[in-house]
Amino acid sequence: MSDLAASLLGSRRDGDVAVLTLARPDRRNALNTDLCRAIHVAVDEAVGTGARVIVVTGEGTAFCAGADLDGVYGDEFLDALYGMLHHLAKVPVPIIAAVNGPAIGAGTQLAMACDLRVADERARFAVPTARNGMAVDAWTIRTLAQLAGTGRARRLMLAGDAMDREEALLAGLADRAGTLEDALAWAQEIATLAPLALAHNKLVLNGSTADDAAIAQSFTDVWASQDVRESMVARDEKRAPIFRGV
Repeated sequence: MSDLAASLLGSRRDGDVAVLTLARPDRRNALNTDLCRAIHVAVDEAVGTGARVIVVTGEGTAFCAGADLDGVYGDEFLDALYGMLHHLAKVPVPIIAAVNGPAIGAGTQLAMACDLRVADERARFAVPTARNGMAVDAWTIRTLAQLAGTGRARRLMLAGDAMDREEALLAGLADRAGTLEDALAWAQEIATLAPLALAHNKLVLNGSTADDAAIAQSFTDVWASQDVRESMVARDEKRAPIFRGV
């Protein structure tokens, strides 16, 4: 990671879990072009060095206050933002958003691009494009409707409303209540599961008909893996399986 990227995004390892921390607390972790690119690169670096789960959180009291309005009015930022968001959905390891405070606009988008969301008591979600005259892509609106339900998505997108943690948990936009420490504990649990199976499940959940060939190959690869045999041996030996992703 470059010096500039490192100044915008903290990165550390906790065993098999990589932790990425948005580090612009003076801007409430608002996304700019460089931070979007840093997240994109850091996620690939984490996967490339063997991370089995990635946790994304924010420094300070906000998860991410949205896009940095000083630089959102150009194609370069939009390409970096949506390139990063859509890439997170394709990364073959689970990503958990530890939503430690408000996730507004692009912050809600970032949380939704992650696979699971742990929300603390300060968490708040909104996509206020109707209040700022902007627009988000169709993936954002459709994913919001899938996660939170069409009615709530319409309320957020058409009335400019927000959703607190309790409603997000009730709706399914947030999966668990908790702090960063709770998210890390969950990540450690998930990191013990079978990597190939997790990658296959994520591919199916986030994929489309265009991914049918890749899904079929993934299905075959899982059943041909050593992890399947390890599960059988562990069951016979009455122990927890040790999955290696091969």
